[in-house]
Amino acid sequence: MRPLRLELPQLKDFPESERTASLEVVLGICNKLFAQQDSILALQSEQLVLQSEQLGLQSEQLVLQSEQIQCLKDEVAILKGEKGRPKIKPGNLEKDRDKKDGDGSGQGGASRRGKPGQKKTAELEIHDTIIIQPDFIPPGAVFKGYEDVVVQDIEIKLKNIKYRRARYDILGGGSVIGQLPLSVRDTHFGPVLQAYILSQYYQQHVPQNLILKQLSEFGVCISSGQINNIIIEGHSRFHEEKAAILQAGLAVSTHINTDDTGARHKGQNGYCTHIGNELFAWFASTGSKSRVNFLELLRAGHRDYVLDDVALDYMKNQKLPAGVSELLTGDLIFPDETSVKIYLKSLAVLSQHQQRIITETEGALLGSVMSHGISPDLVIISDDAGQFNVLGLLHALCWIHAERTIKKIIPFTDSNRTAQTELREQIWKFYQELKQYKITPSLEAKSAHSARFDQIFSQKTCFQSLNLALERIHKNKTELLLVLDRPEIPLHNNLSENDIRDYVKKRKISPTTRSDTGQQARDTFLSLKKTCQKLGISFWRYLLDRVSQDNLIKPLNELIYIKAATARA
Repeated sequence: MRPLRLELPQLKDFPESERTASLEVVLGICNKLFAQQDSILALQSEQLVLQSEQLGLQSEQLVLQSEQIQCLKDEVAILKGEKGRPKIKPGNLEKDRDKKDGDGSGQGGASRRGKPGQKKTAELEIHDTIIIQPDFIPPGAVFKGYEDVVVQDIEIKLKNIKYRRARYDILGGGSVIGQLPLSVRDTHFGPVLQAYILSQYYQQHVPQNLILKQLSEFGVCISSGQINNIIIEGHSRFHEEKAAILQAGLAVSTHINTDDTGARHKGQNGYCTHIGNELFAWFASTGSKSRVNFLELLRAGHRDYVLDDVALDYMKNQKLPAGVSELLTGDLIFPDETSVKIYLKSLAVLSQHQQRIITETEGALLGSVMSHGISPDLVIISDDAGQFNVLGLLHALCWIHAERTIKKIIPFTDSNRTAQTELREQIWKFYQELKQYKITPSLEAKSAHSARFDQIFSQKTCFQSLNLALERIHKNKTELLLVLDRPEIPLHNNLSENDIRDYVKKRKISPTTRSDTGQQARDTFLSLKKTCQKLGISFWRYLLDRVSQDNLIKPLNELIYIKAATARA
């Protein structure tokens, strides 16, 4: 079946007038179609603009929501006693560079540190001098001296020494032999290498495996076990000097800062306690953080127990029966706790509670502390941890930690937030006034500051949580305002926290100690390092001096006495 074919008339078949009219109609229809398409495109472009604006608003909302979520996470972390996200300030590298380019100072300009008008290298020790002549000296040239250029460098190379000990037989029997230097009598490694290993491990916090790798690249033939022995073994002289640091520091100090942090040992939780001030730093790791433990540390290595007037006064405050107190007459000194218990049994003091008041708590321990040269006016500055508040010793609190109880409160309304902000401003303004009082103390200012403290911390706000925090701080008025009677003490415990931060950094690298000698070595070298920093001594030079047994640097306890005397003068 053949398909149908429709044959439409061609445009040429129409007359010219009709063809013109048809073309005009078609053109009109096309123009209308193009106009409709233009309007549709315009609408679509407007919709795209609106959609892009909506996407921008949504992205801004997501950023704000993420910031709010992070703020909430930080507040929750602070409430848990943790730290929130750190606030990292933008660097000033470009600003500093623009400033240098603008003033034309550049390198060696006025912004360089050091004495004005003096080069950095002016005081350097020169180990070698090399004269450099020009490549070509024209005939008739006159010599006008030298232009000096100092280049600093270090030299790392092996230095293996063979000691040939001469041996002689003595007539009649026996022999004599040449003696090795003191620094290498018990080891096959020289003093510089030993001091370098100690410095890398305790000062730079380099792990033992990296020290081994580094020394192997230098060509040193040493094992990991030998490195470990150098780090923790055979340091009795350092341990003795560390013990002397605490004795000297407590003897010359009017105040000490103290704090503690976690310190795992042999897989068990423990604590490292810091005691120090501007003159010294001393660390000790123990399994407890009690008040008894703190008093045992303050005994500075002594193990005796003393029952004197100080101890008796404390025991009376602890409600020890008067009949028992009357039996403990006179100054009694016992070499250890066992001797105290034997003595109490001889007096028929058999109650475990009474024995604990006398020995296991602060009674005889406090007497021992006070009998070993500690000033009765010594002030202990802490962060309000209960183990540092020892009855019989003055105690001051850190203002930074006190204000932190206000800062960490989470406000629920705008009025709560406003009250918190205004209160914090009042506290910090009062803190600045106390700093000024330390410089120029007076009786009038003392009374005014005491009244101002009551005014700030007795007020009532619209925020109940804030009121409770104010009441708690007000109860600590005596400890927070001890500075009014003792202007020389600091207002905060930042010194102790900065010192103990070094221990925390070491703990992140090596979380636990596995042996008693390792724990003792860590505490000792940290104490020596921080004390050297406070006394202005290079820890590297100190280590090299002690390991080589040159002993050109005075004992640190003597330097503490000298610096304290200089400060008083």
